[in-house]
Amino acid sequence: MAELKKIVRIAGADITGEVKLLSALRKVKGVSHSYSHAVVKALELDPKRPVGGLSKEEMDKISDALRKPTEYGIPTFLLNRQKDRDSGEQKHLISSDIELVQSFDVKRMRKIKSYKGFRHSYGLKVRGQRTKSTGRKGTTVGVRRKKGVAPAKKKGGK
Repeated sequence: MAELKKIVRIAGADITGEVKLLSALRKVKGVSHSYSHAVVKALELDPKRPVGGLSKEEMDKISDALRKPTEYGIPTFLLNRQKDRDSGEQKHLISSDIELVQSFDVKRMRKIKSYKGFRHSYGLKVRGQRTKSTGRKGTTVGVRRKKGVAPAKKKGGK
């Protein structure tokens, strides 16, 4: 058997060579458990095989299947960008593409001044979560005392 590579690069993510193929694909941003399972099944690869033992052709096939899933028979309900707003096609975005498109979506919502756009711009929860007692990270909590002033003493008790 060929020697395992220490680090493998799949679709912009560095992955340790000893990791099993099914788990390794999940380290790529935008790839879920079910999507990685569908890719492995479509390419007829062993999911328990270490990713460091894959050949160059298999690596290229995996990268291509991650970027163009409809060509490999992966169902459209697993894609993360169904019916794209600009082109109307079924897409699956991975790595830096997903971050870029997400930021464009948020900018568009802010520009048209939608409810979600307002929530994004003020740093509030966007999807209907409660905010009475959670989501306070980054805001001032408590009382700030002036320097040199001693805290008030309790009256009476021990």
